[in-house]
Amino acid sequence: MQINALRGLLTEYGEVMGASRAALDKGMPDVLEKLADRLPAMLIETLRERYSELTKLDQQIDKIEQQLKVWMRRDKGCQAIAEIPGVGLLTATAAVAPMGDARVFRSGREFAAYIGLVPKQSGSGGKVNLLGISKRGDTYLRTLLIHGARSVLAHAKESGSWIEQIRKRWPPNVVIVAPANKVARTICAVLVL
Repeated sequence: MQINALRGLLTEYGEVMGASRAALDKGMPDVLEKLADRLPAMLIETLRERYSELTKLDQQIDKIEQQLKVWMRRDKGCQAIAEIPGVGLLTATAAVAPMGDARVFRSGREFAAYIGLVPKQSGSGGKVNLLGISKRGDTYLRTLLIHGARSVLAHAKESGSWIEQIRKRWPPNVVIVAPANKVARTICAVLVL
């Protein structure tokens, strides 16, 4: 967010930067030199301060990640969950932190519903229509699980017959949510043991 804000400010003054952090780091000194000739010194100093704040944010992020790694090493549930494909440090800690005791969920489907990864249901007369995922519950954990499933599917050499059957019937985003739901159920099962 901070990088995009800084890039937006630079664009206002005619300096277009690349989208990545590496492009910003590489081009920032030259851009500030160019802008120093035509903009007030106070504005250039403000841009330098905004750029230096990125380093402080990087340090804060590193500190938080170190704390999460220490917590993960101490917590057996986090370690067990991290073994599941598509689950890493952030997902494992985000799954264990709000859950508390996993036995409060009667099933893996109930945990997936808690996150918001199960389809809404509508219907009458004995016929049930499944709609899109409910998107209720823990948005952060749901997002991490979906991105993890997307990564696993993108990097898998062979996706398996279950995923191939889903791909034939459903659009790509539904195909990604299905393994995310499966991972959520697996997380619940691992934590209950």
